[in-house]
Amino acid sequence: MTLIPRQEYPRPDFIRKEWLNLNGQWDFAFDDENKGLKEEWYKNHLYHEGINVPYAFQTKLSGIGKREFHDVVWYERTFSVPEKWEGNNIHLNFGAVDYGATVWVNGLFVTFHEGGHTPFYADITEALKKGENKVTVRVEDVSTDLEQPRGKQYWEEESKGIFYTRTTGIWQTVWIEPISSSNIERVKLTPDIDDGKVTVEYLIQNRTKNQEVEMEISFDKKIVSKVIAPVYLVQRKNKLSITLEDFEKGEGKLWSPEEPNLYTIKFFLKEENQILDEVESYFGMRKVAINNGKIELNNKPYYMKLVLDQGYYPESLLTAPTDLDIKKDIELTKEMGFNGVRKHQKVEEPRYFYWADKLGILVWGEMANCHTFTDQAVKRITSEWQEAVERDYNHPSIVAWVPLNESWGVPRLKKDPRQANHLVSMYYLTKTLDHSRLVISNDGWEHTISDILTIHDYEGEKPRLKQRYSNVENVLKFTPADRFLYVPGFSYRVEPIMVSEFGGIAFQIDESQGWGYTSASDEQDFIERYYNVVSGLLESPLVQGFCYTQLTDVEQEINGLLTYNRIPKVDLNLIREINEGKKITFSK
Repeated sequence: MTLIPRQEYPRPDFIRKEWLNLNGQWDFAFDDENKGLKEEWYKNHLYHEGINVPYAFQTKLSGIGKREFHDVVWYERTFSVPEKWEGNNIHLNFGAVDYGATVWVNGLFVTFHEGGHTPFYADITEALKKGENKVTVRVEDVSTDLEQPRGKQYWEEESKGIFYTRTTGIWQTVWIEPISSSNIERVKLTPDIDDGKVTVEYLIQNRTKNQEVEMEISFDKKIVSKVIAPVYLVQRKNKLSITLEDFEKGEGKLWSPEEPNLYTIKFFLKEENQILDEVESYFGMRKVAINNGKIELNNKPYYMKLVLDQGYYPESLLTAPTDLDIKKDIELTKEMGFNGVRKHQKVEEPRYFYWADKLGILVWGEMANCHTFTDQAVKRITSEWQEAVERDYNHPSIVAWVPLNESWGVPRLKKDPRQANHLVSMYYLTKTLDHSRLVISNDGWEHTISDILTIHDYEGEKPRLKQRYSNVENVLKFTPADRFLYVPGFSYRVEPIMVSEFGGIAFQIDESQGWGYTSASDEQDFIERYYNVVSGLLESPLVQGFCYTQLTDVEQEINGLLTYNRIPKVDLNLIREINEGKKITFSK
């Protein structure tokens, strides 16, 4: 299948006007004997295969579609730098490459990055030459490496159970852009709805004391604040709080799933009235907090109705086929009456969060976990998680962080204090990087310290659900998957209670074969089962939110509300009515 590769700007919360997309056809080779480094393929190699970037070789859209193990692969293509960019530094950007990537330009090493879900770049200015240039990428992704943060990517050749086909290599957009040697490297935007302000931290590369940053904030193209701030040589000083004029007048716009209002903010780095760099971003004025044991959004109690979203696609796996496919997933989610998603074991691409911000849906951002506990695994997940939180900090849609799920990678929490310490450290590390959001240390069970007590419960009978969640004593007795809700030494601290996985009702409407946690025989049976589990939680006096498993079928799992191809299995209006707590009458 031929598809025009992804062309939209890949970093929508940090936009530069000038850029060149390098998606499309690249030369490609498997290196199963791992001889490319010794033979210096980055200098000269004859490739016999091609690949459609940014789709991994395991996908149909890549043009290859092979799913057996190939742990080392090489990419290469040529490009030319536009003449009008002369005088600038040139950055080569990768949205994500799974897992370890080594990059050369014209045979010269420019960077190495480890981590399959987070971006990186290289300043390739010194490696460039006039006319045509060559970029070469070697990727190593050991298929059976359980110390690697891999999430749902299975370590056997055929997917099975809750695990899916692997992704190896470039799976997000590659692009180049011209940058001044002194430039805006990053901005961090923290809204404060109580005071009507936004705190702005700006990181300037190669800063000098003669520089300043002009910031212009607008809503619906109307300027609500404009300030000029000095650039200090000491980075911690490059931070200020900006009052929004419309909030001062009582006319400020809050962000929520119901009203996803976004403010635009433009940055101009100047030196002696010359613009060195210009970046456009946005933010939403919203606040998520726990107050008196209640989950609040914008200082009001808010019931989270989430759906579990794996973020996989049948012809492209982790990479959405097109930008509109991302938008469609969110639109379908909202159509069913959900106000949020839990992105499961996948650090989503920035374009997903852009559409979540713009269309209005809450997101729980989750790390792809390792599947064993070693020093190397801890080092890897900690490093990559920091990069993920930093990348996505500015998105208002993200209201919670989930560094670990169901004790994956920490299987001996009851007996190994190091593993419990790891959960605690991930909680506090996340809070250190981002104090503005909720953090769940280990979603589902065996919590140490979490802002919400989240529970995975695939009970299919409404009376049992109602009984279990009728009082705190019953809840704390529950042992999902024979696991305690808390690790020994930790206990309930009156956190809000959410059932963050439930349902999982299998319903087959096409040729797909597979499984679910319970099974429906026909459409009415499915609706009755869905009504029973959702209403059972909605009627609980304790539960403050839920996350239904799941949005779509994925490979051998057929427990989605939609098929793998995003076809609704039942009338979505019925799902919405049930999610809204309306009574449904069933014929005998």
